[in-house]
Amino acid sequence: MSKLGNLGARLHRGEISYDFVGKRKIWYGVSILITITAILGLAVRGLNMGIEFQGGAVFTTPTSMSTSVAQAETYAKEASGHDAIVQKLGNGSLRIQIAGIDTDKSDQIKQTLAKDLNLNPEKLAADLVGPSWGEQIASKAWQGLGIFMVLVVIYLAIAFEWRMAVAALVALIHDITITTGIYALVGFEVTPGTVIGLLTILGYSLYDTVVVFDSLKEQTKDITKQTRFTYSDIANQSINGTLVRSINTTVVALLPVAGLLFIGGGFLGAGTLNDISLSLFVGLAAGAYSSIFIATPLVADLKEREPAMRALRKRVLAKRAQAASGEDLAEAPAGDEPGEATPAVVGPRNQPASRTRGRGRPSGKRR
Repeated sequence: MSKLGNLGARLHRGEISYDFVGKRKIWYGVSILITITAILGLAVRGLNMGIEFQGGAVFTTPTSMSTSVAQAETYAKEASGHDAIVQKLGNGSLRIQIAGIDTDKSDQIKQTLAKDLNLNPEKLAADLVGPSWGEQIASKAWQGLGIFMVLVVIYLAIAFEWRMAVAALVALIHDITITTGIYALVGFEVTPGTVIGLLTILGYSLYDTVVVFDSLKEQTKDITKQTRFTYSDIANQSINGTLVRSINTTVVALLPVAGLLFIGGGFLGAGTLNDISLSLFVGLAAGAYSSIFIATPLVADLKEREPAMRALRKRVLAKRAQAASGEDLAEAPAGDEPGEATPAVVGPRNQPASRTRGRGRPSGKRR
């Protein structure tokens, strides 16, 4: 068995564990700090909305253009008076996006661009995009997101309980906020592909959370009939028992997405991959984090407020205190009078003392 598999088996059996729930205040603080940073990024920089949401024109040059991307950006900005996004496609052509222009101005920009690029205007393809199409996409995305959230809450409330539904909803909002905040800070363009990626990560985030919740539900059956563990203890066991599985599934999902983002978008220059790959990469990582450090500790916090769980916690702590005091008494001297010596006991604790054979006679065979 590999080291990771051996670690997972030991975590599942409870031989080793890390106190995720006990340190939940640290994770809450880290999440709040990240969320505030994301919100500030959205408020200060805002999202770089693509042409599909703002409207504008897209110009495509013929293949094998000798003009560089930087030169094309300069030409487009001078011709339109707006910032332009230029991407070099796989066949060598250039894709020039200019947002916020109408039909009349696009014809004028096309003539100027063709002249600067030494092209026949008829060879410079132009496509106009209206902002209404982007608004429809955004509206449908918000509707889909709202329906998804409602269905998630209903399903978790029925399959598990309402506290788990609330915790999962908080984790999903946490993931969405962080992902959109990263987009604002990085400045990547928000396109319909971004919206698709954002909706996709919700399923991955919910999957990791439900895996932990299912283990927690199974282990907390008849929890009040025992006095060994509190609800928080069992919640921590559930996280540790599924930890390696969550890490494995997240890493396997992140590897191809990282290839799209860093190799396809970074080294190969396929900028059209950045919009969906960044949302998937950040969302998958945030989803794995929230399922371990946010959702389950939050469920433990909510459950510990129940009267039955508070009573259980008092019983468990009282039994542990009693056990600790019993150990202290066992290790303390047993003499009643001051100065009375207590013989040392060698061997395992609680081993009964050997009985003497006969009265006052040494042990041995009778002659």
